Amino acid sequence: MQDIAPKREDLDPIERASRDELEALQLKRLKWSLGHAFENSPVYRKKFEDAAVHPDDVSSLADLARLPFTRKAELRENYPFGMFAVPREKLARVHASSGTTGKPTVVGYTKNDIDVWAEVMARSIRASGGRAGDVVHVAYGYGLFTGGLGAHYGAERLGCTVVPASGGMTERQVTLIRDFGAQVIMVTPSYMLSILDEFREQGLDPKDTQLKVGIFGAEPWTGSMRTEIEEAFGIHAVDIYGLSEIIGPGVANECVETKDGLHIWEDHFFPEVIDPATGAVLPDGERGELVLTSLTKEAFPVIRYRTGDLTRLLPGTARTMRRMEKVTGRSDDMMIVRGVNVFPTQIEEQILKCEGLAPHYQIELTRYGRMDNMTVLSEAVSDAASKEAREASGAELAHHIKSVIGVTAAVRVGEPGSVERSQGKARRIIDKRSAG
Repeated sequence: MQDIAPKREDLDPIERASRDELEALQLKRLKWSLGHAFENSPVYRKKFEDAAVHPDDVSSLADLARLPFTRKAELRENYPFGMFAVPREKLARVHASSGTTGKPTVVGYTKNDIDVWAEVMARSIRASGGRAGDVVHVAYGYGLFTGGLGAHYGAERLGCTVVPASGGMTERQVTLIRDFGAQVIMVTPSYMLSILDEFREQGLDPKDTQLKVGIFGAEPWTGSMRTEIEEAFGIHAVDIYGLSEIIGPGVANECVETKDGLHIWEDHFFPEVIDPATGAVLPDGERGELVLTSLTKEAFPVIRYRTGDLTRLLPGTARTMRRMEKVTGRSDDMMIVRGVNVFPTQIEEQILKCEGLAPHYQIELTRYGRMDNMTVLSEAVSDAASKEAREASGAELAHHIKSVIGVTAAVRVGEPGSVERSQGKARRIIDKRSAG
């Protein structure tokens, strides 16, 4: 793989600043953000008043812990524009979640917010190894989902040539990657595996492209999956993190020279990690739920937003900003099966140990009487695999799950292509227990 790390002199000054300089900027911006939310958002004014706290009470970064959390349910309760801090007429754009679990969460941006978003996305692409003039293939979905347009604006800000492929039509994705000479691809890791399958289906060598880096996000993925993608395509695979409630993609990004966790762009987003059960702030290095506060957003300031993502904060390495460890899962996608806490990424790790299994899977949860049952739906690597070979691979996976994770799982190994494919975020869990 190429050495594509950016030179230190190419970094933004704040990326090279001292911690003291960064924290002074954070406190200045935090005071502005709290005051802006209090003065202009009736929802936040009431939250602060109910908690008997005023923005003027915050004189240090540690004082942020005195403020109440913001939860996704509040965004839905104030649908569509109730939490905004600018008049609707000042919005340059709105985005929204899919709303699959109820009303969508709606977020908005002023023109300045769009500029900040483009800035942090350009910074993320540069940290990944992208450069001005590169062809960037964006296979995140466009539309109300923030992924596609967030990547698009950031690549344009960096001075790249953007191919707005969006998701789907996988055969065409392969054609565009090869014919347009993409050097950077931005896509969910699960869909990158579908693209890999299509290369192989067409008899093409995945290494026979100009790709040098893939920037993967929108869902948890494992180190084993990173290795598979890097070896298959001969590229660097780096992690990007974001969520629409905070700004979209571009909240944090791995630096290609270290690949040791995602540097949070702390000049715009202040991170905390809390105990999910008690809400207590945990010291750096301890694993818990990530909480984020926006420092510069105008239209939709977010104060102490509980992301549900499980990680820990670590010191900066390639940048001054602190790192967040790769997200291991979400507090709300953790499965409890017969008293054992299980995350989809743990199952994925075990699948990738089995040579006979492809990295596509779903987890089906059922309940019979009082007992929960877990079935892992997977598929064979080769359509030439016999029934006996598939059964052996299934038994191997069941053994790994039991010995490493500590839960008994049934495993069904189908033929190649039998597991539902993702053209965006993968649907990993099928929970049928409520109907059991």
